[in-house]
Amino acid sequence: MSNKQRTVIFYKDYFESFYLKQAEKVQKKIVWTLSLIEELKVIPETYLKHLKGAEGLYEVRVQVGSNIFRIFCFFDMGQLVVLMNGFQKKTQKTPKNVIYKALKIKKEYEQERK
Repeated sequence: MSNKQRTVIFYKDYFESFYLKQAEKVQKKIVWTLSLIEELKVIPETYLKHLKGAEGLYEVRVQVGSNIFRIFCFFDMGQLVVLMNGFQKKTQKTPKNVIYKALKIKKEYEQERK
């Protein structure tokens, strides 16, 4: 019996191409984090955080040792978490071009849903 609160889906191959480039240890942590997001009623900001001023964008937060990874996503129909592009975070601030790319992918998704 599954206690799923929401469903995580991957939009096109944006997430997958990022995921496949990661080390096995990182991949395992990503999978673990995504299952938390699917199962927990309330997700701690440690794992999923809303990006201020970014039109409904969230970032899945994955940390493996001192390496920090972010995967952009957004909610669809309240429960569906749509995963998009990801990157390894090397600075305090999320690079604008990475956010811009995520917003472009989100728009693409929304136009296809119409």
